[in-house]
Amino acid sequence: MDNGEKDKQTNGEPADSLKEYGQADMQKYIPKTKNPRGTIYYLPIIGHIEGHLNMPQNTKTTKYEHVIPQLINVAENPEIDGLLIILNTVGGDVEAGLAMAELIAHIGKPAVSLVLGGGHSIGVPLAVSADYSYIAASATMTIHPIRLNGTVIGAPQTYDYFNKMQERILEFIVSNTGISKERLRKIMLDTENLALDIGTVIIGEEAVREGLIDEVGGLYEAMEKLYCLINEKPKRE
Repeated sequence: MDNGEKDKQTNGEPADSLKEYGQADMQKYIPKTKNPRGTIYYLPIIGHIEGHLNMPQNTKTTKYEHVIPQLINVAENPEIDGLLIILNTVGGDVEAGLAMAELIAHIGKPAVSLVLGGGHSIGVPLAVSADYSYIAASATMTIHPIRLNGTVIGAPQTYDYFNKMQERILEFIVSNTGISKERLRKIMLDTENLALDIGTVIIGEEAVREGLIDEVGGLYEAMEKLYCLINEKPKRE
């Protein structure tokens, strides 16, 4: 074995396929002891959601090219009964986050989300994409319009594009929650809640009252709810 081959192995094991290829070896993440209540796959979405552009190395990120293969494998793997999404994100790439949210919403297996710390910006669609959502009492969600940085060429056309993208996000959130589009737009365009930006910060119970999140709770409540959803759904042959 040459040095190049040794570098690709650790203690005799192949290099991490998720790190190298953006593909997850699902068997590594399935509990060895079978839970009679159902096998849960845990998906953390933390830090900055990285899309088509790489973030600086000192930035904690969740890469969408890593998450999408995991979600597809969760949908296809008969050993996995349900998905638990743990969110603590500042937001990030809009299209990458929305793509992940669409996959979760149509994954075909019970899914529960839990917002810990924060589920900001594009983290909101990700939080509401699950069948049932929880938020910790101390967690926050920031709802604001799509931001635009840098030079804008062809301003009217750019504005029209961003407006359409904003509508996609609004429609997705409304279709997966109990909040009305009028109310969501109002808190999104609030000019008094944030000091240097447009939008609203919502904490814990407020998210439930607004109809964005289903319930205030923690890990235990989220897992119990997921086990209930797994029990209610007939297992696919």
